[in-house]
Amino acid sequence: MGAGVLREPLRDPLTDRERTGARRCRGHAGWPPMGGQLSASGSFQSLPCTTNADWMSALCPLLWDVPLHHLSIPGSHDTMTYCLNKNSPISQTQSRLLQLLDKVLPCVTRPLVLKWSTTQVLNVTEQLDAGVRYLDLRIAHMLVGSEKNLHFVHMVYTTVLVEDTLTEISEWLESHPREVVILACRNFEGMTEDLHEYLVACIKNIFGDMLCPRGEVPTLRQLWARGQQVIVSYEEASVVSRHAELWPGIPYWWGDQVKAQELIRYLERMKSCGRPGGLFVAGINLTENLAYVLGHPSESLQKMTLPSLPCLRAWVREQCPGPGARCTNVIAGDFIGADSFVGDVVGLNAKLLHR
Repeated sequence: MGAGVLREPLRDPLTDRERTGARRCRGHAGWPPMGGQLSASGSFQSLPCTTNADWMSALCPLLWDVPLHHLSIPGSHDTMTYCLNKNSPISQTQSRLLQLLDKVLPCVTRPLVLKWSTTQVLNVTEQLDAGVRYLDLRIAHMLVGSEKNLHFVHMVYTTVLVEDTLTEISEWLESHPREVVILACRNFEGMTEDLHEYLVACIKNIFGDMLCPRGEVPTLRQLWARGQQVIVSYEEASVVSRHAELWPGIPYWWGDQVKAQELIRYLERMKSCGRPGGLFVAGINLTENLAYVLGHPSESLQKMTLPSLPCLRAWVREQCPGPGARCTNVIAGDFIGADSFVGDVVGLNAKLLHR
């Protein structure tokens, strides 16, 4: 959607549901799960299913007037790692030792780094179809390559370009006019002021009138009335101050833990301190450390994560969205589609109907 194209606001939808939806939705305990399953060997097996592709428009009408930061929204951590490039150099933000090893033994170093950097298997369209509405976009400019080519990064760089991915997201939104996504632009490795302005220009050109300018966190009904579908969180305050279309960086609770129980203890400690005032993310993603990698040379982040998903899902199902101090908002995870994580997060919104 180009910046100069005006979209006609959508009429208030499904008025028959508005009249009878409250009673029906109060009895709705959750949404159908989607995604995949774990094989006997513990590997990821994605199942083709799009039951959550339009979950926002399918919410009970009573929830259309709830601000986004009081809803339960599924997200993906390090969204773009499904397309990391095994031929790319190690990121300049990594340790000098790792960069040296990459230069001396790239055939050993890069496959090792790749298997501990990959957090997603589904591509961005498949994640959106699965119901993900928060995308964690780590953006970088490689030292090698053309001046304006921006990639995504997580220890190594992706094969796809940022501009192409933003266009893919825009095209998906065109086909799902009542779905809203939060794009968290982060990291900004190697980004100059000129590159920041180039990136913002791309965002404005690609999404145009879909962009929701910063202000009070809107409701779904407000966004639908204005034809807006995209909130862009940008973790560079000086750039945000120059562009009304950008929102400040969204807080992300990152536990940096290898074990699920330790991660859950961290998240509970964060909840005890009170939730941030606006949008925020609780990350249920595990993180390897050097000791774990050295002690498990044949494993990967996927093999470390998948056995812990049932424990993490149990924690997710206990959460409640809403304005309360211990309420959650966006919950982001790894390996979307491996289980019913997305459906579990979306299903938490039913708890708002019983308050």
